[in-house]
Amino acid sequence: MTSATLSPPSVGRGTPAREDTTPRRTRVLALSEARWAAAALVLFLLALPLQLTGAPAWTWGPLYALTYAAGGWEPGWAGLRALQERTLDVDLLMVVAALGAAAIGQVTDGALLIVIFAASGALEALATARTADSVRGLLDLAPATATRLTATGEERTVPVETLAVGDTVLVRPGERVGADGRVLHGASDVDQATITGEPLPVVKEQGDEVFAGTLNGTGALRVRVERDASDSVIARIVRMVEEASGTKAPTQLFIDKVEQRYSLGMVAATLAVFLVPLAFGAALAGSLLRAMTFMIVASPCAVVLATMPPLLSAIANAGRHGVLVKSAVVMERLGEVDAVALDKTGTLTEGTPRVTDVRLLPGSGLDEEELLTLAAAAEHPSEHPLGRAVVEAAREKGLALPTAEDFASTPGVGVTATVSGRKISVGAPTRLLAGAGGGTGTGATVEDGAGAAALRSARALVVADGLEDGGRTAVVIVVDGAPAGLLGIADRLRADAAATVSALTALTGTAPLLVTGDNPRAAARLAAEVGIGDVRAGLLPGHKVTAVRELEDAGRKVLVVGDGVNDSPALAAAHTGIAMGRAGSDLALETADAVIVRDELRTVPAVIALSRRARDLVVQNLVIAGVFIAGLVAWDLLGTLPLPLGVAGHEGSTVIVGLNGLRLLREAAWQRAAE
Repeated sequence: MTSATLSPPSVGRGTPAREDTTPRRTRVLALSEARWAAAALVLFLLALPLQLTGAPAWTWGPLYALTYAAGGWEPGWAGLRALQERTLDVDLLMVVAALGAAAIGQVTDGALLIVIFAASGALEALATARTADSVRGLLDLAPATATRLTATGEERTVPVETLAVGDTVLVRPGERVGADGRVLHGASDVDQATITGEPLPVVKEQGDEVFAGTLNGTGALRVRVERDASDSVIARIVRMVEEASGTKAPTQLFIDKVEQRYSLGMVAATLAVFLVPLAFGAALAGSLLRAMTFMIVASPCAVVLATMPPLLSAIANAGRHGVLVKSAVVMERLGEVDAVALDKTGTLTEGTPRVTDVRLLPGSGLDEEELLTLAAAAEHPSEHPLGRAVVEAAREKGLALPTAEDFASTPGVGVTATVSGRKISVGAPTRLLAGAGGGTGTGATVEDGAGAAALRSARALVVADGLEDGGRTAVVIVVDGAPAGLLGIADRLRADAAATVSALTALTGTAPLLVTGDNPRAAARLAAEVGIGDVRAGLLPGHKVTAVRELEDAGRKVLVVGDGVNDSPALAAAHTGIAMGRAGSDLALETADAVIVRDELRTVPAVIALSRRARDLVVQNLVIAGVFIAGLVAWDLLGTLPLPLGVAGHEGSTVIVGLNGLRLLREAAWQRAAE
C-alpha cells in the first residue's frame, strides 16, 4: 500500500514560482518634464558663475537663453493652447513674467523663475507617474503574444491585441494567459494572485474562467477568448491609472473655476500697477519691474498645486499596499465616510471553505487524525471545493494518506472510495445517513448490531444539526456502512476582521453594519465574533441597497465593502464602494470606487485614514499658499520687493506646497494611517 505525506506546495513539486511584483518605479529622468527642468537647471548653474565672475556677456548670455528655452517651452506651449480655448493659464503668465523680466535687464531673475517653475511642474509629473507605477506594479501586464489555434489545429504566434472573441489559444505550462476567456480543454493550476490576490494557485479546468496576465502552472490549457484585449480585466485596471491621474477632486475643480477669474483680475491689477505710476511720472523701467514682480507673486501657482499632489500621492501609496483607488475624487470622498456597511462572505470571511470542526461519534474506534486521514484519502481525487477543504486540512496536519481505490463521485451526495480495505463515504449527512445503518466492520462491530448503527446515524444527524446551527456545513464520514464522525466546514473568519471592525468603529464613531444574504443564525454568530451589533441577514441585492439608502437618508456618508458580485448594486449606490479582489473582480472593477487586490481587510481603515491625512495636507497647502501670496503682494504694493526675492518667495512656496503633498508617498505615511 503506497502513501504520500501532504505538505504545502513548493516550487520543486511543480508549483510555478511567484514572480517579483515589486512596483517598477519610473526613473525621474524618464519624464520629459524632469529632463527639461534638469536641463534648465544645469544651464542656469553654468551661466550664473560666469556672470558673477565678470565673464563677457557672450559666454553666459546664450546659456541663459537656452535656460529660458529648455524650462519654458513646454509650459509656454501649454499656455498658448489654453489661450486658443479662451482660457488664461498660469503657465503662460509665468513665461510672460520671465520674458518681461529679461526685457528690462533682469535676465538672471527671469531665468531663476523659469527654473523653479519647471521644477514645480516636474514634481507634479513625478507624483502622477509614481501613481501609475504603483498600479502597474501590482498587476503584471498580459504577455505581448499568444499562441492561437486555427480551425485545422495549426499553431500561430500572434500579438494579443489581434485576438478576437471566439478565438482559441493554447497556454503552455509556465506561460502567462494571453486573454480573458474560458477553458475548453485541459486542466492546470493557475496563479491568479495578480488579479484576485488569491494566495494559492487555483485549479482551472473545462468551463472555468481565466484572466489575461495570470500565470499557468504545470498543465496545458486551451482557452476560448471571451473578451477583446482592450476590455480585459487587466486592461480596465490600466485605464484606472489614467482616471486616477486625470480626474480632479471637487476642491481642485473649484480652484480651477476661481483660477480663471483670479488670473483675469491679476492681469488687470498688473496693468494698473504698471500704468498708474507711469501716469504720475514714474520711470518706465521701475514701473515695469514692479508690475512684473506683482504678477509673479500674485500668481496662484501654489494654490493650484495645493490639491492634487496630496491626493495623487495618497493614491500612489495606497496602490503600493494593494488598494487601487480609481480617482482623486474617490480618494477625497473616502475621508468623508462616517458609516460603513460590510458584506460577510468573501469580505469578513476568507471566501474559501476550511475544516473548522472534527467530531467523533461514540463507538467509531477512531481518533480525530484517523478520521481526517480516511476522509482526506477518499476526497483526494475529488475536485469539489469541500473535498479540497478536507484534503487541505490533512495537508496542514502533515498526515500520510493511503491511496484511494474504486473512487466514485455522485453530485449532490458525496464521494465513495476504498481506503486500506475499508469502504469510505464522505458527503451530505441527509443523503448518506439515509442508507447507513446495517453494515459491520471497523466502524460497526458485531456487538453494535444494526440497531447501534442506526442509533449512531441518529446521533450523527443531531451533531450535523448543531454544526449547521453554528453556521457550518456538515460533512459525514461513513466507514463500512456506519457513520464514524463528522466534519464542520465553514468560510473562516479573516484574521484581521475583528481588528478592522474595531478600527472602523474608532474612525467613524459607529460600529459597522453587517449586510448579508446568509441565514440569520450564521450572520449573528459571525457578527458577535467581530463586534458588530447591527445585522441585516437574508438580504437580496436590492435589500442591501435599501439598507444603504436608509443610512444615507439619515445624513450618513456610507462606505460599502463587498466582494463585488451580489454586492455590486450596493457598491454603486453608496457614497463610496470598495470591492475585495478575490470574488467577482470583473464586476468589482466596474462598480466599486476602489479595489483591494490582496484581500487584506485591514487596508480599509488605513486608506480612510490616509484620505483624511491627504485632506489635512490640502488645507495646510492652501493656508501656506495664501499666506505667501498675501505677504508678497502687500510687500510689493506697500514697499519695494526685489524681483529675485519675489521669485524666490513665490516659487519657493510652490515648491514647498508640492513637497508637502508628496510627503504621503513615504512608507511612514501608510504606517501611520494603518495604526
